[in-house]
Amino acid sequence: MFSKFLSTTAVVLAATQLVAGQTHTDCDPTKKKCPDDTAFGTTVSVDFTKGASDLFKAADGTELTYDSNGAVFTINKETDAPTITSTKYIFFGKIDVQVQAAPGQGVVTSFVLQSDDLDEIDWEWLGGDKTQVQTNYFGKGDTTTYDRGAYHSVSDPQDNVYTYSIDWTKDYVRWYINGNQVRELKYADAKGGTRFPQTPMQIKLGTWVAGRSDAPEGTVQWAGGLTDFSQAPFIAHYKSITIDDYSNGVKGAEKYVWADGSDGSYQSIQVVTGDGSSDDTSSSSSSSSSATSTAKDTQSTESSSATKSSESSKTTLATSTVSSTASASVSSSSSSLASETATPSGTNDTASPSSSGSAPVTETSAPGTNGALKAGFSGAALGACLLAAFML
Repeated sequence: MFSKFLSTTAVVLAATQLVAGQTHTDCDPTKKKCPDDTAFGTTVSVDFTKGASDLFKAADGTELTYDSNGAVFTINKETDAPTITSTKYIFFGKIDVQVQAAPGQGVVTSFVLQSDDLDEIDWEWLGGDKTQVQTNYFGKGDTTTYDRGAYHSVSDPQDNVYTYSIDWTKDYVRWYINGNQVRELKYADAKGGTRFPQTPMQIKLGTWVAGRSDAPEGTVQWAGGLTDFSQAPFIAHYKSITIDDYSNGVKGAEKYVWADGSDGSYQSIQVVTGDGSSDDTSSSSSSSSSATSTAKDTQSTESSSATKSSESSKTTLATSTVSSTASASVSSSSSSLASETATPSGTNDTASPSSSGSAPVTETSAPGTNGALKAGFSGAALGACLLAAFML
């Protein structure tokens, strides 16, 4: 496995050097009063082959182009980190992204869901790894454990377009490749639910450089080595995205309101609808892509309802220019296939590209990585390295 090449020395270096880098939020509603989260409140699809979408805001310094393959995320130098973030939020939901990851040793492509109190769910691709993709989750910015990462077999993700999905409800998170489930995290498996991602999230798409000349040695080794910019540009294509906001089972959601003194639980967040009414989500149903329900229903049901919005002022984007003293962006997420968390689901075959239809994918327990597209290193990179040590 690509991930097993980390040495014990590299793991120790990464552990000591990465711990200071934390995921960032502009306003944490569990600590102070913050602006409400604007809801998608419905299902929307964006075809990036047709150009930019006003549902996403580019990070400072991000310049994208668009062609027949979709949105073009280009890395030409170490400080490049093109990133876009949704202007609205989802409160549980299903996201399908068609992406062709960027090639290049040390180059990372990331698809991330992240909330204001640092709940997070990720997909992440290393440019030098032609055989697998990584998944992570993270709860409340908790970096006390680093055993949530997992790898999943996929063939040549830098040369083929696949559909990667996250189906997120109050009861579980499921990851899919081309419609085939490769992993599941259950609520109770994330430290009894206390570290289960459960608060309204924005969607972040981007690429960045982990193989920087000024990056910690452990991180460079995790990323496959230093990036050779004589081989640039390194390009990722995001072809399309479909966002189905479950809105915690409430139809017509317009915004998500955190209760004063929120403990970061989904029950502490109210869904405000278009008629100005507010539904207490503590009695609302769980959501899924196959059923709908109302928030006043005390039974746990599944819903395929509305999308949620967010405010661009609250995004935790990475800028596309990172200072020379900053480390490459890395997410603070970790993954659920670890011993403390979820049981994986999958088969023994390798995924095939979207163009050839769905195919089973191997579920492989392995070190987690990072992916939230922030300036500075996060706990997930450290998690990747620590878990690698356990496998040596």
